[in-house]
Order: sequence, then C-alpha cells, then structure tokens
Amino acid sequence: MVHLRELDPSASPLDYFGSELRRKREGAALSQAELGSVIYCTGSLVGQIETARKVPTREFAERVDAALMTDGFFTRLVGLVLRSQLPTWFQPYAEMEAKATHISTYQAQLVYGLLQTEAYAREVLATGLPGNLGDLVAARMERQRILRRPEPPVTIVVLDEAVLHRPIGGPDVMREQLAHLLSLRDRRWTQIQVLPFAAGQHSSLVGSFNMLRFPEHPDIVYTEDLISGHMTASPEILREAALRYAAVQAAALSVEESAALIAQVMEERYGQQP
Repeated sequence: MVHLRELDPSASPLDYFGSELRRKREGAALSQAELGSVIYCTGSLVGQIETARKVPTREFAERVDAALMTDGFFTRLVGLVLRSQLPTWFQPYAEMEAKATHISTYQAQLVYGLLQTEAYAREVLATGLPGNLGDLVAARMERQRILRRPEPPVTIVVLDEAVLHRPIGGPDVMREQLAHLLSLRDRRWTQIQVLPFAAGQHSSLVGSFNMLRFPEHPDIVYTEDLISGHMTASPEILREAALRYAAVQAAALSVEESAALIAQVMEERYGQQP
C-alpha cells in the first residue's frame, strides 16, 4: 500500500481529485485494495492517485463514480485534472479552445491536435522527451471531447499536403491517422481540406495558426514558437489572419478532393487502401 500523505486540495486539480477520492473511499468504509477490486485495478493504483503521484484516466473516474455512487463527481472533475497536465503555457489556449464555437486552423507540419489519433499524438509528444508522456497523451485525447459534444464547434481544418507525407511513427501509425481523417467526413461540423503542393507559394508560408470565435468574447488568433504559444485579440492581427486564412482555404482542394488525396497518399505511401 502506498504511504498516505496529507494533500493540500487547493494545490492543484490533481491534489483535489486525490483528496476527494480518499475522503469518499473512507466514507464508504473501503480500503484501497477493496475499492481497487471493485473498479478492476490494484489498490496500489488507487493509493498513487490518492497521493497525487499518478494522474487518473477518464475510465478510472467513471468507475469510481459508479462504485462510490458519487453522481458523476469524479467524471466531471477528471477533465480539469487532465487539462492541468498540459504545458503551463498551453493551458490558457486549451481553455479558450473548449469555449469556442468556431475553430479555423491551418497546419503546415502536423495533423491538428483535435484530430490526432492516440498513437500519432504519442509519437508527436515524445519528440519533446517529456517525463510524463502518458499524461500528456491522455490530456490531448481529453481535448478532443469537444468535437463529440451535442453542439460541437464548427471546425475548419486546412492541412498542408506535407502533413500527409511526413511519416510520424511509421506506416502503421500513419495509416491509422489518415483513416481517422477520412472517417471525420461523417461529422457535419468538421471540415478537412488539403493545401496541395501544386498551390506553390501561398499566404501562410510563415507557418501554422489557429483562429477561435466565441459567442460573447472577442475572436483570438493563436500561434506557437519553439517554446511557447501566443494568443492575441488585436483587431489588426485578426483582420490579417482572416485574410490569410481565406486565401489559404481558397487555394486548398475541396473537401471531396481532399479526401481523395488523403486516400491516395494512404494507399500509395503507406501501403493500404482505405
């Protein structure tokens, strides 16, 4: 059994989750091992989460809610816990992304985070050599839940064709990722276009950027550099970004043509026909 230590519930969402888990478990007169047996995990894992040494998964939270009859408390809380595992500089953007009603993005290097498969995300995040890779992957997967809401944001994604050819993680990972992009054609509120190599020079050669729209807040533009991200609501920058995005989107293939190109690259480059 993990040695119990006192947590400050106000220190972080993870500490609050652990403190409340211990309190609810003890209130139910269950040991860590007993709770673990009910939710199909080890008592050691329960102890690690109670002491904020391990980040809970959404599945863990859902099982705890069912076992302790906590009316979805831990399931609601786990989203905040997972978001807190994102890099500190990225968390403000993730919070705004979750509130947006419209997301427009041009991606020159990688598949947009909201559209990444777990395997692709793991390979991308591993390039930073983090010590908490599993937690970062879980946090990225958690971000994607906004696309599965009853009223998801309208999400318009333009991917440079280079994104399709860059073999992140190898053929198996790329086949799965490109198949996932094709599967998103069935989602009415998500639109994917590819900016082909044939477009040549275009209005965003400077790199990737995102634009977010909100019902009650100013629009924002988000960009990243080597070590951090930057958000701005400057009207001048918003106008410039909107103009550049319109030009990129106009130069991109249609949704149908883009899907055909994704399928072609998937077959020819990664060896499997969707």
